[in-house]
Amino acid sequence: MFIKKIGIDLGTANVVVFVPGKGIVVNEPSVVAVSLLDNKVLAVGNEAKEMVGRTPDTIVAIRPLKDGVIADYRVTEAMLRYFIGKVSGRFRIFRPEVMISVPAGITSTEKRAAIDATIKAGAKAAYVVKEPILAAIGAEIPIHEPQGSMIINIGGGTSEVAVISLGGIVSATSARVGGNKFDKAIADYIKRKHGLAIGDRTAENIKIKIGSALAQVKEDYMDIKGRDLSGRLPKIVRISSNEVTEALQDELRDVINAIKKVLQDTPPELAADIMDKGMILSGGGALLRNLDKLISKTIDVPCYVADDPLFCVARGTGKALDNLEIYKKTLISSK
Repeated sequence: MFIKKIGIDLGTANVVVFVPGKGIVVNEPSVVAVSLLDNKVLAVGNEAKEMVGRTPDTIVAIRPLKDGVIADYRVTEAMLRYFIGKVSGRFRIFRPEVMISVPAGITSTEKRAAIDATIKAGAKAAYVVKEPILAAIGAEIPIHEPQGSMIINIGGGTSEVAVISLGGIVSATSARVGGNKFDKAIADYIKRKHGLAIGDRTAENIKIKIGSALAQVKEDYMDIKGRDLSGRLPKIVRISSNEVTEALQDELRDVINAIKKVLQDTPPELAADIMDKGMILSGGGALLRNLDKLISKTIDVPCYVADDPLFCVARGTGKALDNLEIYKKTLISSK
């Protein structure tokens, strides 16, 4: 296979790989299973996620990215090698150029770690681009025009909020709240209110199936299985969508506060543009029902969910790779 360019949305929860001309070719969890006996990587992605909560003491399932940045360098490198190899084949003639998304608030050390890990994983050249820029490109926002555009990208580990004009970020913030914190909040609420211990995967299922950012008149219900904390035996509990809304209040407040902070730091002319055009929601967190309505209601500015929000950043890497010479000058750090 002669794949020369690969775009990777290196997320805390998922890794999405985009190849120009082919589109999204991989969408797997950012999980690596490691054997503690010989420190060997056993599985990556979907296969590793199946092991979460089900491993013996000798195997641990690791998420090597925390809050959007590399927390475990060696495991991240192994994960990148796996995904690059999966896309371009084990016996490749050319080493591909790889573009990776990073949080807007990334430090130069964290940026260097991302570039080094990508090079060691098999890339000829590595480029890192700030996530809000890629999300905006993928959401079809005209970022090079002299007008303010606001993107809210809610990923697994972080929520990136940015105002973009003339191809650059004017004001931005990165809040350490996202899909993973939503899941934990749901699990903690059910433990507190129903005395039931549930795993991360069950909490994520609840969020996807009946989660809502706003309380609903007509509620949805779901039966969940877990371990009763008093008797320590398996138990089934029925919960409602409004309970999930209640569980997520603190996390949603953090997202709203991040949006308010960026708007307060935005020049008046650009703020006026945003009031006219509205804000765009992207990332997996944008799939939480009624989140756009909650933001519109609280901020008093229109808010819209991007088409296929989960893949905005990955699509942005594809478009940036197609126009690499243009973006190299202003957006990308490379090696």
